[in-house]
Amino acid sequence: MHVKPLKKFGQNYLADKNIIGKIAAEVNPLPEDNILEIGPGLGSLTEFLYGKSDNFTAVEIDTRVIDDLRSRFPNLNLINDDFLKTDLAPIARAGKLKVAGNIPYNVTSPIIFKLIENNSLVSDAVLMVQLEVAQRMNAQMGIKDYGIFAVILKYFTEVTLCFKISRNVFFPRPNVDSALVHLHFRQIDQDKEFQKKFIQVVKASFGNRRKTLKNSLSNSIFAGNDFSISGIDLSKRAEQLTVDDFMILTNTALQFK
Repeated sequence: MHVKPLKKFGQNYLADKNIIGKIAAEVNPLPEDNILEIGPGLGSLTEFLYGKSDNFTAVEIDTRVIDDLRSRFPNLNLINDDFLKTDLAPIARAGKLKVAGNIPYNVTSPIIFKLIENNSLVSDAVLMVQLEVAQRMNAQMGIKDYGIFAVILKYFTEVTLCFKISRNVFFPRPNVDSALVHLHFRQIDQDKEFQKKFIQVVKASFGNRRKTLKNSLSNSIFAGNDFSISGIDLSKRAEQLTVDDFMILTNTALQFK
């Protein structure tokens, strides 16, 4: 099937079957897994995953490919919708979700944050993203790329950067290289209120990147909170803090409800 990739959907079709096979191997679908593919498009990855699991759902926004996908994969639970608007709870009734997809560059962050918001429903996610984003996702404390994305992902997941993917294996050819990342979602002990507050604290702390924590937090939604009682050195910058440090700040913020 020939379908012109649409810029509004951020579509770049992966054409190299060897790479697709490597992605499928990383997903490693088992019969008992509950697979969710984001944006199957022309079905290149779907073809490798189909029939390996008893529960396989795909969410595709592009109406042009729906009939072809339904014809080729008759047992696929295909949802024609925007993934960002899709309720994951009904899909997860068959078990925690093993997510896979070549996700559009322009909505990478919203998609990953949706998975984070639904972390109790997701076991892991194998995603193809822009290489620069993958490096930010996996950044360690103290380096330039260590920021909001890295800290939040370290709290909710274990991030593995699997391998780099050349821009030359896509149609149309993007201006950047890609990478495959594998997110293994952690069992989070803290409740949803803590999780939401943690994200807010991290974002506020990095709000003024070159400023101290004291300045960044005082210029945020936490302006009225006295973080000095946390025991964290507020003269530090956000990039000097560990995930545990941000958890301490979160517990402090919860005292000022």
